[in-house]
Amino acid sequence: MTRPADPDSLSQRAFPTPEGATPMMAQFLDLRAEAPSDALLFYRMGDFYELFFDDAVRAAQALDIALTKRGEHQGEPVPMCGVPVHHAQSYLSRLIKAGFKVAVGEQMEDPTEAKKRGAKSVVRRAVTRIVTPGTLTEDDLLEARRANRIAALARLADGTRALAWADVTDGSFAAAALDSEAALEAELAALNPSELLCADEDARLAAELAPGAAITPRARAKFDASAGERRLKQRFEVHSLDAFGAFSRAEIAALGALLDYLELSQAGAPARLTPPRSEQAGAVMVIDPAARASLEIERTLQGARAGSLIEAVDRTVTAPGARLLAERLARPSMDIGQINARLDAAAFFLDNRAARLSVRERLKAAGDPARCLTRLLLGRGGPRDLAQLARALKEGERLIAGLGQTGLASAPPALTSALDALSLAARPELAALIADIARALSDEPPLLARDGGFIAPGWDPALDEARSLRDQSRRVVAGLQKTYADQTGVAGLKVKHNNVLGYFIEVTARHGDALMGDNAFIHRQTMANAVRFSTPELGELEAKIAQAGERALALELEAFEDLRTRVEDQAPAIRAAAAALAELDAAAANAEWAADAGAVRPVVDDSLVFEIEGGRHPVVEAALKRGGEARFTPNALSLDGAGQAQARLMLVTGPNMAGKSTYLRQNALIAVMAQAGLYVPAARARIGLVDRLFSRVGAADDLSRGRSTFMAEMIETAAILNQAGPRALVILDEIGRGTATFDGLSIAWAAVEHLHEVNRCRALFATHYHELTRLVDALDAAANASLRAKEWKGELVFLHEVQPGPADRSYGVEVARRAGLPPAAVARAREILDRLESDGAPAAALADLPLFSAAPPAPAPKPSAAEDRLKSIDPDGLSPKDALELIYVLKGMV
Repeated sequence: MTRPADPDSLSQRAFPTPEGATPMMAQFLDLRAEAPSDALLFYRMGDFYELFFDDAVRAAQALDIALTKRGEHQGEPVPMCGVPVHHAQSYLSRLIKAGFKVAVGEQMEDPTEAKKRGAKSVVRRAVTRIVTPGTLTEDDLLEARRANRIAALARLADGTRALAWADVTDGSFAAAALDSEAALEAELAALNPSELLCADEDARLAAELAPGAAITPRARAKFDASAGERRLKQRFEVHSLDAFGAFSRAEIAALGALLDYLELSQAGAPARLTPPRSEQAGAVMVIDPAARASLEIERTLQGARAGSLIEAVDRTVTAPGARLLAERLARPSMDIGQINARLDAAAFFLDNRAARLSVRERLKAAGDPARCLTRLLLGRGGPRDLAQLARALKEGERLIAGLGQTGLASAPPALTSALDALSLAARPELAALIADIARALSDEPPLLARDGGFIAPGWDPALDEARSLRDQSRRVVAGLQKTYADQTGVAGLKVKHNNVLGYFIEVTARHGDALMGDNAFIHRQTMANAVRFSTPELGELEAKIAQAGERALALELEAFEDLRTRVEDQAPAIRAAAAALAELDAAAANAEWAADAGAVRPVVDDSLVFEIEGGRHPVVEAALKRGGEARFTPNALSLDGAGQAQARLMLVTGPNMAGKSTYLRQNALIAVMAQAGLYVPAARARIGLVDRLFSRVGAADDLSRGRSTFMAEMIETAAILNQAGPRALVILDEIGRGTATFDGLSIAWAAVEHLHEVNRCRALFATHYHELTRLVDALDAAANASLRAKEWKGELVFLHEVQPGPADRSYGVEVARRAGLPPAAVARAREILDRLESDGAPAAALADLPLFSAAPPAPAPKPSAAEDRLKSIDPDGLSPKDALELIYVLKGMV
């Protein structure tokens, strides 16, 4: 969704000026002016984040919470709503999903410190963070198994364009130069960013190219390449960016704009990203958005993960492993060496079942160290993040030891590199840090450091002393309660505490009068059923306890910060170890999938062949298994882009429901899986590298752009015919069906010829235009294949088997019958079909066919019992009395 306002704008049009405001409201308005104009301001007031003015109106409506008022400003009531601090995450999540951004105005000092400056002093506050869809780091705001990317689109005056992207949760940072709008759209579909930055004038284009992202327009000056280069050099403390790769000016502009925005969202704090890398052109298979949607790689057409390719093949046991697998499937590699390295790693685990089981068991306890690290680096982490980091790296060390007992010597380079990154023995400083974290933290630390109680006894003598004083003082409180009870003779006397009165003595109203007359007790409060008192001893004790508690918490926070700083120093090694754990998980999961599904290692080479024996659709096969139905029928495919050993283009015919679309999709998915480095569902597979994958399968309109189903089909077909090259793989289903028969046939005919003669790519073209099957006689690198079906005892049986040659008929009328068309309509359709197939000229046949004349007559109604009785009567033989009796009998039958 597009937010047209510039996030850097300081417009206060929706808010009054601070003149004449109360000190608190003046501070709010100052912070409101500092925050981006398109962000709501969460203004911290004690245990609540409050929102005022128009922010409150919009938030109350979005969150369905009460909208109230707080005082007046310039003679008008001030709208207000609020959310509890301890439940703020759930409200933030709802606001972000609704398309809002949120500026957090946090209290920067304790209220008691503010009071020292005067009774009416306002607690210091500052905007500490801008929460946007692309800058989330909290686990409860994120999908654990899905990356959360933010991207920036730069289009320079010279016509060059580039995309930069980052995942704040793991620190990745990259860019790619793109040579066309189509390439840009395909890259955005692969990255699927949750937020996209662009120049103001590109907002409409960005919304079209990335319909699922929150669009954040920025001033054109933010995309200046020279300013971007300075920003990048300053952030990464280098004199030249050459050490990171060769970047185009458009890439630098996009990287710089993204870095600037991320630092804005952190209220000026440095973005915690790895040095940028440039994604070289041709490094990954390009999958156009239509193909990605129709193949349902990451999500189904309904937007669900269930039923997608990733859901069918994902056997990872960690969230980082799942994200790595999803990234590989979204952007399959074009590097044969990289593909084979991934397959080698999976082969090791497939051949070593004990090693696979051991690794997967260890990984289950590893958690998500990359996201823990990011939160700690950004100052949002807590003791649990420290504990999780230590646990993950210790599991890595144990994992190495376990593999050493199961044949580590035969591990391929990809795995040995990952294991090297996990070795604590080679990194003594990191090993010492992990050991210290394990000793320093309690067994179950709290989420937030400010809650205290997370440093284990024995770590810090000063902390132990402060805790002892605090705890001893609390025991003294219990002793005082007994002393006061004995002294007054009130057995029910209690010593209690709250944030207003501190420590106090509470007795029932019946005993209150007795204590009123005792000078040792100072009256504090009278309520309906109780009276409260204090004593000098309680006052002194409260001060000691408060000082001891504050000192203990301060020492804990100091210890936490010390450990966090050491983590920051070891961040590169920790990131490498986190990546290694994800790599191991993806490799072991690949092997687990292969073992479960009977998948094989594909041969991926530089040829133009596409040979599959016994290929299967991974998603459909998994669904059949879950349903306990018959096994999936495997099928073969042989294509040769050179048009020598095999056809380059295959025309696929056969009846509806026979499996044409499944056959097309399964071969495209096998190509994606093979180049992602996965085992594939087949008996044998050899894939010549596919640089671009195109798919037009299924009918869908695009009403948001004013496109009918046929127009959308033609636009996607045009993109294929204009962009597909010799290394492309194209699957097309029923091109031309959305218009008149002869128009559609003509378009499909021309498309087949263009794919064969001009694009010269490997292609599967499914059609019901049987006239197209004659094209193989004129095209030297084309062939026919069909899905088998036969009639058995009056029923149509789909065999789901692919055979050479064209189909003899489409069986459309039979499919219509099975779908439930009325028998009369089915009979009429068969009659018309017989007439069309028997006459040489379809138009003449239809003209000679009277409308509705052959419709079967309505069946005669069955005679009633009364009618049968009447037919058996001889009227001449009836007497008047018999006739009268017969009338009564017939009346009873009606």
